Amino acid sequence: MAIGIQIRSAAGKLRGNAAFWLKAFAQATIDLSLRTHEGLTTRIVESPGRALSEEELERLVAQLRVVAGKTLPAGDLTYGIFSGERERLARAIVTVISEEASGRPIAFNALSVMQVELDGQPVEVTHLGLVMVDPEVQGQGLSWVLYGLTTLVLFIRGGLRPKWISNVTQVPAVCGMVCETFSDVFPTPQAGSRASFAYLQLARGIMRGHRAVFGVGEEAGFDEARFVITDAYTGGSDALKKSLDVAPKHRDEQYNAFCARELDYSRGDDLLQIGRIDLAAARRYLLSEVPAGSMPALLAASAILALQRLVLPVLHWMNDRRAYGILRPRGGGS
Repeated sequence: MAIGIQIRSAAGKLRGNAAFWLKAFAQATIDLSLRTHEGLTTRIVESPGRALSEEELERLVAQLRVVAGKTLPAGDLTYGIFSGERERLARAIVTVISEEASGRPIAFNALSVMQVELDGQPVEVTHLGLVMVDPEVQGQGLSWVLYGLTTLVLFIRGGLRPKWISNVTQVPAVCGMVCETFSDVFPTPQAGSRASFAYLQLARGIMRGHRAVFGVGEEAGFDEARFVITDAYTGGSDALKKSLDVAPKHRDEQYNAFCARELDYSRGDDLLQIGRIDLAAARRYLLSEVPAGSMPALLAASAILALQRLVLPVLHWMNDRRAYGILRPRGGGS
């Protein structure tokens, strides 16, 4: 009797997983949910401003505001994803961690994809964006999801091709996390590190066309030698400004000393960090950041996303009602 119940339960899970994976294969944009912690569900939504209905989008933005309300007693943010504007949310990738039982959102990460010119050609830079955690659950091991999972998913879904990333912060703990998680990051505390011309092009493009992504006003300056944004908290992100004493510190003192040396906290300076996620960075992340208990679910999702890169083009090719490259739907005009 007990064995029969177990078999039926396993069969039910198999059918549910099969339906989930088939849906994942057909998705043009990511909308992926997985269990990353006991009792918690993580949802990653790519381009919610394009992919979600009005009701679904309002629900997602409301979840983000719930977490922000717990995190920022000084007031609401007014830039980026909190505006609820479809155009801004169309360029975002939002990761929300919620309690399974209640559905209550407890943390989120909002990335943005920016188009920047490099050597005369457009390239995508994934901005690591805003991270917020409900103070009631801080210290529960959520950082590996909030600071690396989504970029790993995008890297895998992009066919394991290196991707540019950027980050703006004045928090030593975050500065160190970016330096240790991603590859070839600048600026860094390492002696003698210098930005290549490619990095300078990307930084100039970000500062020229994408300040609104991280809430930096037009009057803010940019030190190209050090990649420091001066007087950064004037473009809607005022509530995020911290003193050095309050800003969370990194376990490695070199990052704390680096931020203290390079940034004027009374003025409100930020570092603009640029780096890459590549195979070396993905390996470091999987081996050093992901808890052992969460690895099976993450590897399963990663395998599906990698396969999706092979299966999805075939599905598009076989669908005679959908445009694919230069091909046009049957009976569908120009």
